[in-house]
Amino acid sequence: MPHAKANGIQIYYELSGRADAPVVMLSNSLGTRLEMWDPQMPALTGRYRVLRYDSRGHGRSDAPPGPYDIALLGQDALALLDALDIPRVHFCGLSKGGMVGQWLGAHHADRLLSLTLCATGARVGTAEIWNQRIEQSAREGMVALVDGVVERWFTAVYRAAPGPELEQVRAMILGTSSHGYGACCAAIRDMDQSEAVRSIRTPTLIVAGADDPATTVELMRALHERIPGSRLVEIPQAAHLLNIEQAEHFNRTLTGFLDAQSRD
Repeated sequence: MPHAKANGIQIYYELSGRADAPVVMLSNSLGTRLEMWDPQMPALTGRYRVLRYDSRGHGRSDAPPGPYDIALLGQDALALLDALDIPRVHFCGLSKGGMVGQWLGAHHADRLLSLTLCATGARVGTAEIWNQRIEQSAREGMVALVDGVVERWFTAVYRAAPGPELEQVRAMILGTSSHGYGACCAAIRDMDQSEAVRSIRTPTLIVAGADDPATTVELMRALHERIPGSRLVEIPQAAHLLNIEQAEHFNRTLTGFLDAQSRD
């Protein structure tokens, strides 16, 4: 299986699609693996090279002791690009992956062709919420959290008729290292990029789920207002994992933006 030594750890990655095409780098939410982007692969691989990876603390990548911080997770992404000799990418991140994207946009814009930030925020939740999840995952494991996570991530309508995608997400959450999860929770708890994102000048698309209780439309509108020239798209009938729940709408939105950047 493909692993790269990057930033002192082994990072699992997959590189798919046309070898001569621009690279789109996809970065995961908290508690998932790179398979969360499966619904996007058919739409992307025909015209782009797609790089997916398991975040530090998740999936088949290393999960060293924490806590982590957003800068460390961003440095992981940069080190993976260096290891694969990829100079610049279209970066798309969801939730925690979008937080990494914000850090890259603010601090390493030279590595970005464009930036897509999905279901994320410059500052998310309270210290009390994140500390509770850190303590619960350490004490009881991921099984204690999975039901609440799935409820926040998908609308009631989608959950009422669960398909293989929802079951795959449950399996990813349950398979996440509890201490890797907790270490990433600490990174989100300690993050505040509210001022840093004002410096982003990379072409930026912001995608919100209309029914997302975790990173609300209001939270994402505040991010949009802080990033000059950014575009905000709200996807109806979608909660947090909007790329799965409304995959067709999301794919049209993402590929339309990427194709426009490639023409410019």
